[in-house]
Amino acid sequence: MILVTGGAGFIGSHTVRALAEAGQECVLLQRRAPVVPAPLADLPVHAVQADVADLDALLAVGKQHPITGIVHLAVTLPWSDDADPIDASARSLEGYLNIVRAAQAWGVRRIVAASTIGVYGFAKAGALAEDMPLPMGHVHAIPTFKKIFELLAGHLSDATGVQIVNARISGTWGPGGHLPDPFFAAPSLAHAAARRGEPDLSGLVAPPHAEDALDLLYVRDTGRALALLQLTDELRHATYNVASGRATSNADVIAALRSVEPGFRCELPSAGDRPQTWLDITRLREDTGFEPRYDTATAAADYVAWLRAGNAR
Repeated sequence: MILVTGGAGFIGSHTVRALAEAGQECVLLQRRAPVVPAPLADLPVHAVQADVADLDALLAVGKQHPITGIVHLAVTLPWSDDADPIDASARSLEGYLNIVRAAQAWGVRRIVAASTIGVYGFAKAGALAEDMPLPMGHVHAIPTFKKIFELLAGHLSDATGVQIVNARISGTWGPGGHLPDPFFAAPSLAHAAARRGEPDLSGLVAPPHAEDALDLLYVRDTGRALALLQLTDELRHATYNVASGRATSNADVIAALRSVEPGFRCELPSAGDRPQTWLDITRLREDTGFEPRYDTATAAADYVAWLRAGNAR
């Protein structure tokens, strides 16, 4: 059985489905009521209640279910404005360490832990490869703590014998995603196209431009890539980019949505030529055989169809 922390969430639910399609039974770790969400009710899934910061409760899960692998996606980062920053940081670190403690206690061979495209920073251009030096300045809690966890992963893998794989996940959009996503416009644009309305882009941290581009991966592909990282017999690296391997601009997303909904109109201001970055997925391709199944056009069509089927997010 594969334990998926955050398995009822956005990326987690698609990872669980991909694992189930590969023949795996999954256990969802939830801090709140242990209920299998409706979109996963047709799968061999178990829900248990525990907080990763509570080691005793976490270890008890292994007494109920024979856990053989862990995909750690739960958000345990200290970025809440109303939390004491020192206590929240300690809780975040303890939660991560508890996952490794549990893996060691259960004899789990591999943890796949979510990292982020944000660890690369935003001052580069071209392909971003896993062996590039990372900027060490603090900009936001998410990339800061993900870099800390990646360093811990290397040490703990050597010290415990549990293989910890860092999955640097690119910008992910699709069914169940965040609205708005504060860092990129694609989800808000898709929702607007689905309801044949004007997009509300006020929730973004910076005003979007037509040329703004990001390595966007459709969430169904993200979940499948994470499942492959957990299930592939041999991985030759400790860190993998989970991405599409291409840059997608807001203009590209708008064009794809217009092919689905010709009446959709969104005119973003131009910022002129901008350097584009994307994640190199050579490692992921070579070691797991992963190839994205969704390009921008098929992702837009699938997402709009899902939204128009009556799904809220």
